[in-house]
Amino acid sequence: MSMVYPVLPGADDFFFDRGSVGILLCHGFNATPQSVRAVGERFAERGFSVYAPRLHGHGTDLRDFEAATAEDWKQSVRDGYEQLTRRCESIFIVGQSMGATLALALVAEGLPVAGIITINAALSVPAYEALSFTECTVYLPESPPDIKRSAFEIVYEYVPSVCASELLRLIGETIPVLPDIQIPTLILYSAEDHVVPPTCSDYLHRTIGSDDKRSYCLLDSYHVATLDHDQETIVRETAQFVNQFSRLTQTG
Repeated sequence: MSMVYPVLPGADDFFFDRGSVGILLCHGFNATPQSVRAVGERFAERGFSVYAPRLHGHGTDLRDFEAATAEDWKQSVRDGYEQLTRRCESIFIVGQSMGATLALALVAEGLPVAGIITINAALSVPAYEALSFTECTVYLPESPPDIKRSAFEIVYEYVPSVCASELLRLIGETIPVLPDIQIPTLILYSAEDHVVPPTCSDYLHRTIGSDDKRSYCLLDSYHVATLDHDQETIVRETAQFVNQFSRLTQTG
């Protein structure tokens, strides 16, 4: 029988029921919906319905995280999509870091969203790629969140090495299917990122199969851009993108 661990204060999912256009907001690896809540609130102020699922094993207990797989994380996003379909006619998926990787993987599998917005998409994580998972410790110390301004992020102090390995497996399975993605795509990335190289977003722009793809560089943020100085830029660029393509979807 599996344990049910309580959710850490402030780490739970959130839902803002607003208009018929929905935004499915996916947080990153070893993070929680808290890391995307500020931009989620701003999206809701602009009239979008917003749901941010808490990825399986995140924001509870390290043992819960250790038992989670990439398929569990994908299912958390699928469940979030199903929640939004009860309210929304058109849904866009926004993912930060591994949240972007999950979004890309699910869109390639056929998740029927109207568009995808990635924020510092994790298509390479050099710190984990340098490890030998047959020799490294069971738990890896987590570095301080990569945020330029003073901000708090709910994370575990340690990362199970099996979870880091799952993240790399997810990346390895996602990269080959990028050409299959044909929907409108907005790629947001930080000019300076100490976790995921900005070249990941360059590669994504070159490789993704969409005919309508655009990139925007965030000049005043590090990796966790949704908690950094460029929050308003993320909201503005995403809202413009969603408004443009939701109108096309609704008018045919």
